[in-house]
Amino acid sequence: YDLSNYHYTDPGLAAQFVERTGIDALAVAIGNAHGAYSSTPQINFEVLAAVRGAVSVPLVLHGASGIPDEDIRRAVEGGITKINIFTELTQQAAVELSACAADGYNIFSVSKAIRTGTRDRCLQKIRLFGTRR
Repeated sequence: YDLSNYHYTDPGLAAQFVERTGIDALAVAIGNAHGAYSSTPQINFEVLAAVRGAVSVPLVLHGASGIPDEDIRRAVEGGITKINIFTELTQQAAVELSACAADGYNIFSVSKAIRTGTRDRCLQKIRLFGTRR
């Protein structure tokens, strides 16, 4: 994604926003973006630390599909408590669908393969996020 117009979360504005709105969680912009990345995202952990210090609500990482595992671990250690990986899960479903189509599977086999492949990818991510060992 193009960072030329990217705006990181401003910790001071985040604190004001949390106070004024009473939100339950805050999605942060720390180098992440929705959708598929064209290159490896560069997460700004200094911004994450500053926002974590400025607000008391849980922090959310939208657009985490494609962020390297080590950066995900650091983000969790830095205060991220919810992580969205929809793009990665749909990409896994597409991989399963392609494999089934090449083998001429019927709709029931395709459905099962997509569910199984997506479930397995979810379990990998759950372990990565530290929510299940």
